[in-house]
Amino acid sequence: MVTSAPMAYPPVSIVVPCRNEAPYIAACLDSILASEYPRERLEILVADGESSDGTREILSRYAERHPSLLVLDNPARSTPAGLNAAIRRASGEVIIRMDAHVEYPPDYVPRLVQGLMESGADNVGGILETAPAENAARARAIAIGLSHRFGVGNSYFRTGTRERREVDTVPFGCYRREIFDRIGFFDEELVRNQDDELNFRLLRQGGRILLLPDVRCRYFARRSLGQVARMYYQYGYFKPLVARKVGRVMTARQLIPGLLVATLAVTGTLSLWLPAARLAVGLVAGSYMALVLTCSAAAAVTQGARCGTALIAVFPTLHFSYGLGFLRGIYDHLLVRSASPAREMGLSR
Repeated sequence: MVTSAPMAYPPVSIVVPCRNEAPYIAACLDSILASEYPRERLEILVADGESSDGTREILSRYAERHPSLLVLDNPARSTPAGLNAAIRRASGEVIIRMDAHVEYPPDYVPRLVQGLMESGADNVGGILETAPAENAARARAIAIGLSHRFGVGNSYFRTGTRERREVDTVPFGCYRREIFDRIGFFDEELVRNQDDELNFRLLRQGGRILLLPDVRCRYFARRSLGQVARMYYQYGYFKPLVARKVGRVMTARQLIPGLLVATLAVTGTLSLWLPAARLAVGLVAGSYMALVLTCSAAAAVTQGARCGTALIAVFPTLHFSYGLGFLRGIYDHLLVRSASPAREMGLSR
């Protein structure tokens, strides 16, 4: 009988950027500390971006009780700056990025490390299961929209997959430490989408990124449509800057919301003078709303009428916020090349 070799346990550094995450940070840290990975092989580095809501006090209490947890200052208050500060202090052979808005199962770290070691990939990640911030119809609708193919396209780490896939990016990657020495750190100009840009650099230099379908973590979606709109506006806004830096558009799906907004704006304006434009804007808007209503009605069957009704607002919030941000990003980053408002956006969402 052939038995598999026991898993090696390389030292792992978990890096967590956060700012003003008081409602979530304790549960996040508890889930990390409950990991089945050997405690003596694990360190946790939390980079706090000058939190003002009590997050820092919570972090201090955890650091006092757990010697493996170190709290770092992140005066720049941005996600990539926090990640880079933590990575520079990290001593592990493996770096795992984690998010403060997420809870992780006990087998999350060992499964990622095992997948990294066995596959020979440079970065591996799992599926992001989106949970509502509270048990209210709108919050449940937001969570559904963030994991629905109509809401987020073919983003497999959000919608799920049944098999291992080589992909262009994963959430909260598990990296071999040496890749940061080889390709550099996270780009601190990118408040959002810094993973996309770093992973593109990794792929361009021959690296491999693998999505593991049996590794899952639980992400808590934002509570309100306003918070979702702000976050997705920023995602869209920084995509053109990523495209400028890497020299290409990374995926076709990122273009669709901007094209929708631009098409409606152009045909809507021309409809003041041209009958054909009135027909076009009606066709585009009508087709889009038909898709919104169809997807919302399907969700209502399993999630209830109130949740389905709330989805009618969630889908346009995702698409139009992202699309508007994308178009503004094209103007700022590709046409006039103005400085990005990274410090003003910071870590909070």
